[in-house]
Amino acid sequence: MINFFEVYETKDMIESENLDVRTITMGINLMDCADEDVNAFNEKIYNKITTYAKDLVKVGESISKEYGVPIVNKRISVTPIALAASSCKTKDYVSIAKTLDRAAETVGVNFIGGFSALVSKGMTPSDEMLIRSIPEALASTKHVCSSVNVGSTRSGVNMDAVKLIGEIILETAEATKEADSIGCARFVVFTNAPDDNPFMAGAFHGVTEADVVINVGVSGPGVVLRAVEKCRGESLEVLSETIKKVAFKITRVGQMVAKEAARRLNVPFGIIDLSLAPTPAIGDSIADILCEMGLEYVGAPGTTAALAMLNDSVKKGGAMASSNVGGLSGAFIPVSEDQGMINAVKVGALSIEKLEAMTCVCSVGLDMIAIPGSTKATTIAGIIADEMAIGMINQKTTAVRIIPVIGKDVGDIVEFGGLLGYAPIMPVNNFDCSKFINRGGKIPAPIHSFKN
Repeated sequence: MINFFEVYETKDMIESENLDVRTITMGINLMDCADEDVNAFNEKIYNKITTYAKDLVKVGESISKEYGVPIVNKRISVTPIALAASSCKTKDYVSIAKTLDRAAETVGVNFIGGFSALVSKGMTPSDEMLIRSIPEALASTKHVCSSVNVGSTRSGVNMDAVKLIGEIILETAEATKEADSIGCARFVVFTNAPDDNPFMAGAFHGVTEADVVINVGVSGPGVVLRAVEKCRGESLEVLSETIKKVAFKITRVGQMVAKEAARRLNVPFGIIDLSLAPTPAIGDSIADILCEMGLEYVGAPGTTAALAMLNDSVKKGGAMASSNVGGLSGAFIPVSEDQGMINAVKVGALSIEKLEAMTCVCSVGLDMIAIPGSTKATTIAGIIADEMAIGMINQKTTAVRIIPVIGKDVGDIVEFGGLLGYAPIMPVNNFDCSKFINRGGKIPAPIHSFKN
């Protein structure tokens, strides 16, 4: 039976508290497009993407209009190109990135992810070709997102890949320096990357997935913030229960949208990603939730504990609302996309080192952090290695999306625009780690990886 109080409550969440479905992402398998001729491969992937996703935007907009639920983004993820294109005879994969971009433009999505490689145990020639193609690929496209998975709990961390990616990030920053190195905002490096993540820049369509699938990412930091505000003076147990209940309601909205989108597009429903994803809008901030829990600023002592409780409560509430939970599912802590995080950096409460500690208990990692463009490649590789080690040891997904902004230094502000927001340039620990990074090889998997 319909509970009209809950109907009005959901309506208020949408109108007053920034509740939205952050993305409907269609995953598309490209393995059946394999061809030695790169031009033939490009034609096949363009045709497959534009055939399956031709109605994705229209369906998303119609559901949003009919149900009154904002659906912010419509996106596509594809099989990691380093796998799908491995038989192509070509000198680089830039033409493939341009084909993905053209397909995204044709169907009207804002991003297409999957210009990706999975290299946790080693790099094939195709993997290395893709990684070395990233700077030009991201500089010459608007919609393409790229990712590389360099580690896992079962296989350790590929430090040869980490070293190379430190260099590639700087090359990408240089290639897009006229736009404040924004190409780096469309690239992320992972450990334990999930096959079904609907969020960019890290989405790709894993090889364990169906041929085509719909994954949905919900959001609602504003809704959680309003609920937490009503718990002032209450115990942490009461606070946790309150967050769980509101996470349940947010997830039910996402479940409804996901199933309806899958039905109308005639493809399987995959997963709901429970992640709380902030935006630069006032009142749509993870940092504000943590402050309402009792912190003066994010970064104050107690921040990691508060984030751990928030993340766990969201997962518990969301998992009760859907049997198809997947992706990243937790709290995102990007700097540029969260006004509260930006404020914490400005007053000196939040450093990269504190953000790294927070990633032990959140669902992603060091996200949308702007650093000086003069930062060395080995220093960037060292930051990545630290974050990958956290994911490997703790059996969780961690990631780094870091932006060395060419020509900018600590204290400068860089404007990315839209959902990417703006960011103060954060200081980096510049004590040298190059001898460690230049050793190469692999950090072995931890002892608790042996579970067979």
